[in-house]
Amino acid sequence: MYIIHNGKIIAEEKILDNHAIVVAGEVIQEIIPQWRISDYPNAKLIDAKGGYISPGFIDIHSDYIEGIVSPRPTSMMDINISLREAEKILISHGITTMFHSLSFYREDVFTHKPMRYPKNVQRLVDAIDATHNELHLIRHRLHARFEIDNIDEVDRLIENIENDKVHLLSFMDHTPGQGQYRDLEVYRDTLKGYRDLTDSDVQTIIAERQSSTFMTIEKIKDVAEIALAKGIAVASHDDDNISKLDLVKSFGTTISEFPITLEVAKKAKEMGLQTIAGAPNVLLGGSHSGNLSAAEAIKHDCVDILCSDYYPAALLHAIFELNEKYGNDLHRMFMMVTLNPAKAVRMDDEIGSIKRGKKADLLIIERMDDGYPMLTTTMVNGAVITTTNYRIK
Repeated sequence: MYIIHNGKIIAEEKILDNHAIVVAGEVIQEIIPQWRISDYPNAKLIDAKGGYISPGFIDIHSDYIEGIVSPRPTSMMDINISLREAEKILISHGITTMFHSLSFYREDVFTHKPMRYPKNVQRLVDAIDATHNELHLIRHRLHARFEIDNIDEVDRLIENIENDKVHLLSFMDHTPGQGQYRDLEVYRDTLKGYRDLTDSDVQTIIAERQSSTFMTIEKIKDVAEIALAKGIAVASHDDDNISKLDLVKSFGTTISEFPITLEVAKKAKEMGLQTIAGAPNVLLGGSHSGNLSAAEAIKHDCVDILCSDYYPAALLHAIFELNEKYGNDLHRMFMMVTLNPAKAVRMDDEIGSIKRGKKADLLIIERMDDGYPMLTTTMVNGAVITTTNYRIK
C-alpha cells in the first residue's frame, strides 16, 4: 500500500489541497484528508513535495512510434525493440496510456518510410496486441488511421477490428485541395519535406491523388458499424466544413480530430462531437500546416482533448503554457489530457481520473524555480514505474 501526500491533487472536479491518495494493489482505495495518514501506519509514503498529483496522461493520437521504428527513410529497426524503447520515453513524459496512431496508407509518397508499408504496419499491430500478455511499462492501444483511398486494405482493417486489435478508428482523406491540405502550397512543401522532388513531380503526385478511387460512403459506414458494435469509438480527421461534420456524424463518429477552422471546431462542439487539437500546436504558437490555432480554439472553448500528435513531451508543457501564457484554468487543462480522452475512447470507467476504484495511474509533477515542470514519479496500475531525481551537483 502507498500513500501519496503533500501535493495538490488533480481530482475530477477541482484541485485539492491538504489531501492524500491511498493506493492499494492496482487501484485508488480512497482520497483522504492529510491528517488521516496516521490511520495507515504500514503504508509506504510518497512525498509529492508540494507538486501536482495528476492522473496519468492518455494520448489518443500520436504517430511517434513510426519515427522510433523507422528513424531514417531507409532504416527499419526491430519492431519489438522499438516498442519497448518507445514506452520508456513515453512514460518519462507522463503518458501512461498510448494509442499508437498507425497510418493505413496505400503505398505512395507518404509511405516513404518502410514503417508505412502495409506488411510492416500489420507487424506493429500484432506487436501492440501482444503487449497485453507480456511485461510492459505503459498501457498500449491501437488507433487505426485509415486513408479512404486505401481500398485494397479494407478487409485487413475489418479483420483487425474483429480480432480486437483496434481500439480507436479514424477515417482520413489527405487528398490535396481539401482537409489538412486545402492549401496546395502547404501540400507541396510537405511533399518536398518527404522526398527530393521537382515541381513537375509534385504536380504529377497531386493529379494522381486527386484522381484516386475512394471508399464509398456506404463502405465507410459499414466499417464504422463493425467498429461501433465492438465498442470502438470512431473519429473523423481534418474536418474542414460544416457539411462534412453532418456526413461523419451520420456514420457514428463521436470525435473530430484537428478541425481545420474555428468555425468548424465550434460547430463540431455544438453537434456533440469531442474535438482534438495537437499539443505541439500550442508550443509552436499555431498549426505547422497553417490551420487552426489550438490556443485560439481552447480560448473559445471548442477543444476537449489535447494529443501529442508527433511530440510526446508537448502534453506536459502545453498544460502549463495554456494556463500561464494564455490564462486558461489549470484544472481544465489537465482534464484535456486525462479524463476527457478517457471518455472519448470509452475507458473512463477504469482510468483518466483520481477516483476511488479506478486504476492507480498517477504522476507527481514538481516545478523548477523557472517554472519548468519536472515529472518526478510515475505510477501505472499501482506500481511505481519511474522516479526521477533532479540535482544541482
